[in-house]
Amino acid sequence: MQIIDGNKIAAEIKNEIAEAVTEIKNKGGKTPHLAAMLIGNDGASETYVGHKVKACEQVGFKSTLVRYDASITEKEVLDKVIEINNDPDIDGLIVQLPLPKHISEQKVLETINFKKDVDGFHPVNVGRMVLGLPSFIPATPFGIIELFRRYNIPTEGKNCVILGRSNIVGTPMNLLMSRKAYPGNCTVTICHSKTKNIEEICRNADIIIVAMGIAEYLKADMVKDGAVVIDVGITRVKSDKTKSGWKLLGDVKFDEVAPKCSYITPVPGGVGPMTIVSLLKNTLSSARNEIY
Repeated sequence: MQIIDGNKIAAEIKNEIAEAVTEIKNKGGKTPHLAAMLIGNDGASETYVGHKVKACEQVGFKSTLVRYDASITEKEVLDKVIEINNDPDIDGLIVQLPLPKHISEQKVLETINFKKDVDGFHPVNVGRMVLGLPSFIPATPFGIIELFRRYNIPTEGKNCVILGRSNIVGTPMNLLMSRKAYPGNCTVTICHSKTKNIEEICRNADIIIVAMGIAEYLKADMVKDGAVVIDVGITRVKSDKTKSGWKLLGDVKFDEVAPKCSYITPVPGGVGPMTIVSLLKNTLSSARNEIY
């Protein structure tokens, strides 16, 4: 059993990005610039955006954080998105989700210029990904694909089961794992809340990607020996064993599942660090005009 170290791989990729930024600057090029919009004061969103801003600093990117109170109107948000779309100095724009209920997430995402959509959520990027054309890939799936590549984990001909069908993780992972490429060439099954016999389906899987948002959902009796398990979930639960009074759990019951696996990601320190570094990779690609 080998633990997939997302922190280690993310650090390697940050170093690679930092070297690329230094090379761009030495040649007189423009410093990559990522803008983030944060609306309201959701604690988790504050933390995520803070990590993204810090990561930009670490690799030499410029970053802009635009903050708004939750009472801002939808029109004001859309106007700001359009303003950033038209700013030639900004290469990537992310709008931190979730948004206040009176603001349409879909309308905001569709207003972002798809050439600056480094989150990979715009319909143009999604459509191009479906067709196998160059596009920005959503950060978490992009990070998972990079973990497969960096650890040289075989995927061709494997049975891959994905638990969860969100547009952010499950559905893009289906496309990426079944595409004619490496990583890919899997036979993919997506399971969700309406799926029957999930336990039996999982037991036949060579690769299981769990993104259900249910703490410790995947148990040892659902996993065959030698399986690769990727845990995307993260749930904060109370704990009297930590100083903070909280601990983070994944969607996999790690202690009992890990001994059966050939590879497994921990929580924290697995997929999470790869999500942020994938945003940086997309922003660098945008700055270099590598995709559009």
